[in-house]
Parts: sequence; structure tokens; C-alpha cells
Amino acid sequence: MTLLRRTFLAYTFAIALGAIGLTAIAAPAAQAASAANINKDADQALATLTKNHEIASAIATKARAVLIFPNIVKAGLGFGGSYGEGVLREGGKSTGYYNSVSGSFGLQIGAQTYGYIVFLMNDSAVKFLRESKGWEIGVGPTVVVVNEGVAKNLSSTTLQDDAYAFIFGQQGLMAGVSIEGSKVSRIER
Repeated sequence: MTLLRRTFLAYTFAIALGAIGLTAIAAPAAQAASAANINKDADQALATLTKNHEIASAIATKARAVLIFPNIVKAGLGFGGSYGEGVLREGGKSTGYYNSVSGSFGLQIGAQTYGYIVFLMNDSAVKFLRESKGWEIGVGPTVVVVNEGVAKNLSSTTLQDDAYAFIFGQQGLMAGVSIEGSKVSRIER
């Protein structure tokens, strides 16, 4: 076996062990939550977001439904992934529970937590979420991730996209958060 091949195998093994270690550390936070816990955390996340962001509050009043993921855990060492559970609210009532899962490969190391809320603005976006076997964000209804730059150009009269997403509460030792490519699937709670 050549030195290059042994080095590659050692590096691959180290990455795999590191990913297993990070997953073991993050696993307690990502365990399946009860419906009551998801609802409690979702209430708090939505209240905090709409209180602190005027445009989120305006969007919330016009949304047909709100998909709330109050706590996503992301970890990676070469290979990475994220997981969290959330709730779909329509008219203030919980109508379904969902998980958000993503995977990635590349230059990454660390772990973090964050949450996100997606305001579904029309019946077709809500129908797509309900009828799909898993919605990969970025495919299907148009989702605009609202950051400070986007928020400056939005008002309650200019809302024309299918969905608006807000990412919040980022904590940890991993740079950047993206929800594009996350797969949202219905779960039982």
C-alpha cells in the first residue's frame, strides 16, 4: 500500500470517527420531542421572532400557515448533518408535525444550534407541503430567506412569493447556516 493511499485511509477514518463523536455529542439535543414540547418551543420561538422583527410580524398576519422549527442541531467534521422537529400551524392551531433533515460534505468542522420559521403565504404552498413525500427547500414553492438586506425591501403590500423564511438563534462553533436543501417531512407525534 502506498504512502498516499495509507494517508488517505487514515484521514477518512479520522473524519468518520470525528463525525461519530460529534453526532454522539449532538444526539441528546436532537432526540424525538413530544408534541407538547414542540408546541411550547414553537410558541416561544414565534413570539420572540414576531416581537423582535417588525417585518416578521407583518408577514405572520398575512400567512396561510406557519412552519416552525424552534431547534435544529447541526454538526460536521468533513461530513455533516442537521436535524430538528417542528410544527405546522394554521389559524393558530397545530395541524401537523415535521422534521427537518440535511446532509453535507466538504470543509466543515463544529456544531451549532439554530431555528427557523417558514411563513407559507398561499394555499398552493400549504398544499405542496401536505402532499409532498418530503419538501426539499429550494425545490417547489419559492422560499425567500429574509435577512436584513431583504427585510429592508419588504412590506406587507409587496409580499408576492410563496414562502418567507427567517433563521434565528444561531449558537455554536460552526460558521454559516443555510436551510436550502433541507428536507422537510411529516412525522407522527
